[in-house]
Amino acid sequence: MAITAAMVKELRDTTGAGMMDAKKALTENDGNMEAAVDWLRTKGLAKAAKKADRIAAEGLVGVAVDGNKGVAVEVNSETDFVAKNADFQALVNGITSAALGVSDLDGLSAASVNGKSVEDTVTAAIAKIGEKLSLRRMATIEGDVVASYVHNAAADGLGKIGVLVAMKGTDNGIGKQIAMHIAATSPMSLGEGDLDPAIVERELEVQTQKALEENASAPKPKPEAVIQNNIIPGRMKKFLEEVTLLGQKFVINPDLTVEQAAKDAGVEITGFIRMGVGEGIEKKEEDFAAEVAKTLGQ
Repeated sequence: MAITAAMVKELRDTTGAGMMDAKKALTENDGNMEAAVDWLRTKGLAKAAKKADRIAAEGLVGVAVDGNKGVAVEVNSETDFVAKNADFQALVNGITSAALGVSDLDGLSAASVNGKSVEDTVTAAIAKIGEKLSLRRMATIEGDVVASYVHNAAADGLGKIGVLVAMKGTDNGIGKQIAMHIAATSPMSLGEGDLDPAIVERELEVQTQKALEENASAPKPKPEAVIQNNIIPGRMKKFLEEVTLLGQKFVINPDLTVEQAAKDAGVEITGFIRMGVGEGIEKKEEDFAAEVAKTLGQ
C-alpha cells in the first residue's frame, strides 16, 4: 500500500512520533493506522504518544550566529518549569548549533546531535523529561554582519524572544540596539514593500470606513475630497510607520526612525527575524477548581 504524506501526518498528530518513525511504522504495517500506533508503542515511543494530545506552548527560543549567518529555533515544552531545566536547555542549545548547518526544518530534524538525529534526540528527551516537547520551527538569515539579542534570557543564547538582524556595513554596536528595539516593538515587516498586501488592504478598509463614519457624524462634515486625499492617506502613513521596522521611531532615540539611526551608524538593515515562544499556539486555560474536578473525574 502506498504511504502518503497525509497518512504520515495523521499518525504524527495522533502519536507525537517523528516523521521518519511514523513513515516506517506505516510501511511496516501496510498502512494500517492502528497497527502502526501499536508498532510505535513497542518501539519505546509510548510515553511520547501519551503526551501527544497535550499543548506544548512554553519552551525556549535559541539563537546562534556563525560568520554572516544567523539561526533562530523554537523548541516547545508544556510548562515553563521545564524551560528552566538544564537538560532541556542543553537540548535546545544542541539543536540550535545543528541548525547552523542546515537550511530548513526537515534538514534540522535529520541533522546530528551527539551522534543521534535531532528527531530521535527530541523523542528521547520526551521520555526523560516527561513532557511533550516539540521542535516547532527554525529560521535563518544572512548579511555582511548578523547581530543577535535574546529577551528574558534563561541562558546564553536562549530565551523567550530571539531576534536576529542582518546588515550591510560594519556593526559598531547598533545591531544589538536594533535587535532590542525589534524585541520590544514586534514590527510586521522590514519596510512597506515587504508588508503583506492583504494587511495593507484590510487596514485601508478600516481607516476608510472609520473616517467616513466620523465625518458623517461631525457637526461640520469635511468635503469628501479632503477625506479621501488627506485624512485617509495620513492615517495610512501613520499605520505604516508603526508596523514597519524602518519606519518606526527608534526606542533608544525617538527623534529618529530606525532607518535613520542605522544610516547614521553607517549600516543598512537588510532583514530581521523575531521569534517568540508560543506565538500562534492556542493555549488551553482551566481554572484550579476545574482542574481538580477533572482529576477527580467529576
